[in-house]
Amino acid sequence: MSHVALTTLDAPRRAALCVPATQPDRIAKAIASGADEVVIDLEDAVPAGEKDRARDALRTVDWPSVNDGRVRVAVRVNAVGTPWCHRDLELVASGVAPVTSVVVPKVESRGDLDFVERLLTGLEAEARRPAPRIGVQALVETAAGLAGLPAIVSRPDRLESLILGYADLAASLGRRGLRRPDWVPAQHALLVAARSAGVAAIDGPHLSVADDTDFRDAVGHAADFGFDGKWVIHPRQVDAVVCGFTPAADEVERANRVLQAMTDAAAAGLGAVDLDGQLVDEAMALAARRTLARAGR
Repeated sequence: MSHVALTTLDAPRRAALCVPATQPDRIAKAIASGADEVVIDLEDAVPAGEKDRARDALRTVDWPSVNDGRVRVAVRVNAVGTPWCHRDLELVASGVAPVTSVVVPKVESRGDLDFVERLLTGLEAEARRPAPRIGVQALVETAAGLAGLPAIVSRPDRLESLILGYADLAASLGRRGLRRPDWVPAQHALLVAARSAGVAAIDGPHLSVADDTDFRDAVGHAADFGFDGKWVIHPRQVDAVVCGFTPAADEVERANRVLQAMTDAAAAGLGAVDLDGQLVDEAMALAARRTLARAGR
């Protein structure tokens, strides 16, 4: 029987925990970690000679006992143009796992996403997969991908998020270090593209498994910068990311008051209104809705 994804698409995507497909015993632990999404990796974490075994490993998971639908499950497939991408998509569309989206690595053009989306459409029809459709997340990790962001988001269709991949992007740019200030232009470009398309902007993983000061500083920077969430590579990092991207109670209360004030203003035929001595308009309402979305409201 095909699995039906139960997770709602409007749930927050704060912490996404990556797990190698070759280690299915880790999947249950990852889903129980508190992450909003578990990304099962068929790409970088799986050597070329292990691709078939990795796909087979996903078929051995007792999914009904592992995930009751509260946690998103994504699969990072191999890049478009590799010998494995279409096989990965066939597996995902078959319903062998309760997958809500695929992460497409090294996206460099709108054509990459067009290929994935069209193939998914045919595969879902063949498998008679029930709604909702499988979403697509674009992992941007090359110079060409960064330069092509405006075109990549030009026709969102299945696109749910953009993710910034630091390690491969550093190699593509010839950059030696991963100093945070050096990445601000790339972060800004991805954030602008995501916001223009109305999709989530996800910060890539901190390339360490530690939950230390440097990691928490990176989380705080990404949250303050405007990202919606962050990838992590170890369960011990999940709580810090969830906390860092979850608005405080007073922020949620303020957001609710802003939206109520705008509702009252609209009823009175006004485009803006005074709230606690501050002018509230649609721009502040947009920020308030984003705050509530992060809080899972």
